Amino acid sequence: MAIAGHSHHSHHGDPTLYRTPSDAIAAPPEKLAYVVGFDRTAQRPDALFTLDTDPASPSYGRVLSCAEMPGLGDELHHFGWNACSSALAHTGHHHPERRYLLLPGLRSSRLHVFDTHPDPARPHLLKVVEPGELAAKAGYSRPHTLHCGPDGVLMSCLGGADGADGPGGVALLDHSTFEVQRAWETDRGPQHLAYDLWWHLQHNIAVTSEWGTPSMIEDGIVPELLMNRAYGHALHFWDLASGTHRQRVDLGDEHQMVLELRPAHDPEATWGFAGVVVDVTDLSASVWLWHREGKGGEFTVRKVITIPAEPAEASDLPPALRPFGAVPPLVTDISLSVDDRWLYVSAWGTGELFQYDVSDPFRPRCTASVRLGGIVGRAAHPSAPGVPVTGGPQMVELSRDGRRVYLTNSLYGAWDDQFYPDGVQPWLVKLDADTDHGGLSVDRRFFPHGEEFRGRRVHQTRLQGGDASSDSYCFR
Repeated sequence: MAIAGHSHHSHHGDPTLYRTPSDAIAAPPEKLAYVVGFDRTAQRPDALFTLDTDPASPSYGRVLSCAEMPGLGDELHHFGWNACSSALAHTGHHHPERRYLLLPGLRSSRLHVFDTHPDPARPHLLKVVEPGELAAKAGYSRPHTLHCGPDGVLMSCLGGADGADGPGGVALLDHSTFEVQRAWETDRGPQHLAYDLWWHLQHNIAVTSEWGTPSMIEDGIVPELLMNRAYGHALHFWDLASGTHRQRVDLGDEHQMVLELRPAHDPEATWGFAGVVVDVTDLSASVWLWHREGKGGEFTVRKVITIPAEPAEASDLPPALRPFGAVPPLVTDISLSVDDRWLYVSAWGTGELFQYDVSDPFRPRCTASVRLGGIVGRAAHPSAPGVPVTGGPQMVELSRDGRRVYLTNSLYGAWDDQFYPDGVQPWLVKLDADTDHGGLSVDRRFFPHGEEFRGRRVHQTRLQGGDASSDSYCFR
């Protein structure tokens, strides 16, 4: 794909669109974080929270505003910016700016568009794209993850138009109106299950991963499907410009639920990491590296990180895990630093966040970990040492300079209930990372939790000016 039109972007207006990873790292740190929260009872609307992340501010670590959705039962999950740094390479973006937050409802199939102007601390609802439009124009439902792409916003969806089954796939939205245009795929080949979507922009390659159709996930994990190895276990590689399927790479059907994709930020690279929730043979979790064999060659994968299950007394386990006598790590999210050196891995089951040095992506080296929550451990936050916390490190977001790690603790309502039957009390934790030698410490001053989130469980975090998992870059 030609990177067209550099000249008219040379004086682009939005300073938070960075041409290179090093520009992003050098830019001023975020002063605000945006977090989505959902009401498990569906009695109150889900909400978009804005938090103060400026350590010099008197309201540091506090919720500054709460914008409620117009409907009920959305189950806000992942969300993202309308534009990212790769917009500088997209001819369709005439005046790109990182201004709108796009919030898909994973249960409702509604898409909410929030405007962060004029007051970034108080985003306001601009429009709602209704599920009927998504189904009629793209043939999809249950929107999950979105990124600003070459021809528009690419939004991965778990379900087909009817809502319960697949194939899931990717809907294309207009860059400026956010209206649904069409399905992005023109030839999906063997791909049926959907989850995440990313790309290697300079190489015209898209990558997608697999979870399950809505009926397989939305009432909780289905033990029969898991034991029959029916959840996703493959990566798919595509021609980004044409939406045609090129290659399916199977990780082995014991590796159930290939979820988060984190490609290298270096635009010349053709490698990235994928997280796998569970190996059904031993309950371990893993991280895999995809990479290309030679220029223009096929992609291959290899397992580069394995996190074992931890033995536990059956009486300490939720009913779903008692037969196993162990706590699975359940790797549910990963995040790669903008300089491609540090990888963070969330083990939501055991309640641990790992930091790996991935200077050599083929040989990650664990440099630090922090325990918080966990199915059995319930490890406390250092600012409230006597209070066991529920949930565990789940969504992880990393600042552009790699020094701040933000964690939330809810996975998905029905799955929370299975693994944390006592409930998940919401929290957002900030860790400080040593980006020279490795190391993690919990920021005692930053711990919004419980009623600060007004009865909502919190899921993904996005940072003002961009973050490590939402941008790809045009140049080195």
